[in-house]
Amino acid sequence: MSVLDALWEDRDVRFDVSSLQMKTRPGEVLIDCLDSIEDTKGNNGDRGRLLVTNLRIIWHSLPLPRVNLSIGYNCILNITTRTANSKLRGQTEALYILTKCNSTRFEFIFTNLVPGSPRLFTSVIAVHRAYETSKMYRDFKLRSALIQNKQLRLLPQEHVYDKINGVWNLSSDQRSIKIRDSKFGLALVIESSQQSGGYVLGFKIDPVEKLQESVKEINSLHKVYSASPIFGVDYEMEEKPQPLEALTVEQIQDDVEIDSDDHTDAFVAYFADGNKQQDREPVFSEELGLAIEKLKDGFTLQGLWEVMS
Repeated sequence: MSVLDALWEDRDVRFDVSSLQMKTRPGEVLIDCLDSIEDTKGNNGDRGRLLVTNLRIIWHSLPLPRVNLSIGYNCILNITTRTANSKLRGQTEALYILTKCNSTRFEFIFTNLVPGSPRLFTSVIAVHRAYETSKMYRDFKLRSALIQNKQLRLLPQEHVYDKINGVWNLSSDQRSIKIRDSKFGLALVIESSQQSGGYVLGFKIDPVEKLQESVKEINSLHKVYSASPIFGVDYEMEEKPQPLEALTVEQIQDDVEIDSDDHTDAFVAYFADGNKQQDREPVFSEELGLAIEKLKDGFTLQGLWEVMS
């Protein structure tokens, strides 16, 4: 699997990830670091650190780094500021982030524990806007407006290394494309990742020697790019933070048994049930032997127990 195939940081919402997953991937850059941020929705009363990269937002508890969040920008539906009740600051303005990941909606609330500081709002909102306006760097586009006055419209930091004339496009805008050698002969085939739709693109280049040269050049450029991808999120703070590795604490496994009564659910606490106007009707659970509120569609008791275990 190539570096780009494994890209998940901006496409996923993850809870309590390992220290390895908290580290920056190739091309990921730490933009801002805020040391006094509370995760008001899931860990109200805990002082934590918020890390803003060009792909995601990372929050982790300062006293317990294994309690953390990784929120990819591509999952974000809306960012607003509203009043929240913080155990450390009382009623104060907080940052609300609504996300959707794998058809499930999560809501996150972050409160800046430094009075009068707007940095939490300005950093997150500005970097997310920069992400939203630079999707051409990261997404697969078909039939886009790439040509202007018969010239390719280059993105910032994009360069043309070669121009090959007389190339036949054997592809269509369908995901499953089969190219028969008997019909087209040898062709350049490019397979996109499943994240981008799993497309197969075919190009006929003559003569065969030119085809082989082109494949070698494209593979070489792709290898160089994969080692340090350009994701297109161009935003810098006046004061550059330390590297992410210096800001995250190594998670140490211990033998201390955590009291289940004090356990804060690392998953269910963030569910965003925006359409719920009142409690659902009670139903009898044969598994528990008592009446419970009817679960949302798609959720099971077994799944909720697995989350908490």
